[in-house]
Amino acid sequence: MSPDTPPPPSALAPFRYPAFRAIWIANLASNMGSMIQSVAAAWLMTDLTNSHLLIALVQASATIPILLLAVFAGAIADNFDRRRVMLAAQTGMLIVSAALTLATWLDAITPLSLLFFTLAVGCGTALNGPAWQASVRLQVGPRDLPQAIALNTIAYNLARSVGPALGGLLISIVGTAAAFGLNAISYILLIVVLLRWRPETAPPRRTSMLTAIATGIRFCAHSDPVRRVLIRGFAFGFGAAGFQALLPSLVRDRLHGTEITYGLCLAAFGAGSIVGALCVGAARHRWGSDRVVTAVSLIFAAAMLPVALTTSLAWTVAAAFVAGGAWVSMLTTLNVAMQLRSPEEILGRCLSIYQAVTFGAMALGAYTLGLIADLSSLPAALFISTGWLVLTAILLRFVAPMPRRDEGRLLP
Repeated sequence: MSPDTPPPPSALAPFRYPAFRAIWIANLASNMGSMIQSVAAAWLMTDLTNSHLLIALVQASATIPILLLAVFAGAIADNFDRRRVMLAAQTGMLIVSAALTLATWLDAITPLSLLFFTLAVGCGTALNGPAWQASVRLQVGPRDLPQAIALNTIAYNLARSVGPALGGLLISIVGTAAAFGLNAISYILLIVVLLRWRPETAPPRRTSMLTAIATGIRFCAHSDPVRRVLIRGFAFGFGAAGFQALLPSLVRDRLHGTEITYGLCLAAFGAGSIVGALCVGAARHRWGSDRVVTAVSLIFAAAMLPVALTTSLAWTVAAAFVAGGAWVSMLTTLNVAMQLRSPEEILGRCLSIYQAVTFGAMALGAYTLGLIADLSSLPAALFISTGWLVLTAILLRFVAPMPRRDEGRLLP
């Protein structure tokens, strides 16, 4: 690092902004509820079916809508008030979660209806994502933007640390319907905070939906730095999806565990994510994005080997912790790279394309690896996932290196 290079801002600097602080706390509560619902849905599917593919599709159904709808959601985020878009998405997810609670309580849930509800929540997530990520610029100054993105990631993964264990405990004591109901309630606080938040923004310049989408796609296709970020996101998303998508099956079939065991594994993943989010800023500042992205891909791949080779709970929990740190380090680095290289007027569209590529790859990876597990075995699916991550991490460092610090950068 050059002596003239200023040190990075404090990781907690964004909390100086009242709007960011209030939204962060409300988002933490909402993420907690979402993680509880995610655990409940995945474990409920293991009670409804023995199919590894259907179990993996619970994870895929939450990300498929991002692949299909994110580009439209990005255009909506740039054409309309982003706060209102988030309010609409949060309200829709509240209604769907309440309906899922009722259907489960009435014992009217089936594998297909459970996938329908998770798809519907995924549609709300797809609509909310671009507006949510683009609104971070309205909450903090440009210098604190990377730290704000990391803190939002920490909120998600802090919930991921506590939510799964709490979800597993709730399921074992009061059942899945109560877990779904708690998630429905968790949306209310965030909706209230968004109703009270009134950022000063210029009215968006509206264009036709197809024209707006075409503009965003054209920018991402023609910007070489952005295009390389998207390639790295796709490669990682496809390979890394196998761990979370197959984890319920691994816990049930190889560890012979309960819903509490599953929650413990997810909690370890979340705890590792928090550590990764706190450390990735300094690592990126010291070694650069390309080295960080390559390293965390290899680390994630290494973490899956003990899961495939052993049936030890201790090894699985340790591997989940390491994988969680690598996961969040990768996604935070990619997100920051996109935000710093996307024009404000099309920011929502650029971030939606990033989401569509990365999370669409996760949905495709979850489906493919779930199918391989059904046709062959769970270890075989994990070995293929590991090989993919190692191969792409090495190859893409030469074919699609991450942008250098000042390459294509639009924010100071």
